[in-house]
Amino acid sequence: MFTPLRAIAPDATIAVIAPAGPSPSVRVEAITPWLAARGLRAKIFPGCYEQTGYLAGSDARRADDLLAAFADPAVAAIICMRGGYGSSRLLDKLDFALIAEHAKPFVGYSDITYLHTAFNQLARMPTLHAPMLTSDLLVNDDGASANALLDMLLGGVQSGMSLAPEGMALHTLVGGRAQGRLTGGNLSVLSAALGTPYAMDARDAILFLEDVGEAPYKVDRMLTQLRHAGVLDAVCGFVIGSFSDADDPQGVISELLTPLGKPVLCGWPAGHCVPNYPLPFGVEVVLDAREQTLRVA
Repeated sequence: MFTPLRAIAPDATIAVIAPAGPSPSVRVEAITPWLAARGLRAKIFPGCYEQTGYLAGSDARRADDLLAAFADPAVAAIICMRGGYGSSRLLDKLDFALIAEHAKPFVGYSDITYLHTAFNQLARMPTLHAPMLTSDLLVNDDGASANALLDMLLGGVQSGMSLAPEGMALHTLVGGRAQGRLTGGNLSVLSAALGTPYAMDARDAILFLEDVGEAPYKVDRMLTQLRHAGVLDAVCGFVIGSFSDADDPQGVISELLTPLGKPVLCGWPAGHCVPNYPLPFGVEVVLDAREQTLRVA
């Protein structure tokens, strides 16, 4: 059983960690006032101030920060500073029993997909696929994304709650209804993890997919890799998010997913886009692609 995604207090302490890439110090310094303006306290871990090439600090520093944030009883939730690259290098350095024992809301997306999958499967802990601080909320805060994330952190995830933002233009590719554990994330990361101990378990899942800067032929290649690995056959439905900064791969997605006959709902506002609405991974959901709804079971 998964540990429930509990609500945090309005004045809670938020740990900020950098499991992947670095950020300019001016953005790191802006994190504390940004959270304070929303009634939350920031605890910024040392790796956020470090840079080792294209990484935010050494692998040991980033792994230690992540585990320390989970173990700290004063920390109510953890938000990643940004993505980029580097999360996969931490996976064999993590204590998943410790993480499970101190389960708490964990926020990020993109390269953080590696950690979502690992935490969901190895720590049996739900996570939030949602915007991060220095790469999103501090530079592209449309208000709606931040408000939706804070609402979910402060309110928790409740049975029956709708995850579909109001007023969004969704597109039904294949109608139908399915129920399963919500999983997925960045398509490039999910395909790269295949064949490793940290590959996604897609059995009877609702699979969410997004990516950025990937041409249609690359999306084709990665989806075909998932097909050959049995992932597309294993899932029971699909939610397709943003595929930004490249030509629209909708034709490829339709060609590869429609013949499966499973519900497919497209245009979900999550991923490398604004707004970027939160999704609770590891949580049982009900997808109705014809009615264009997604609810917590």
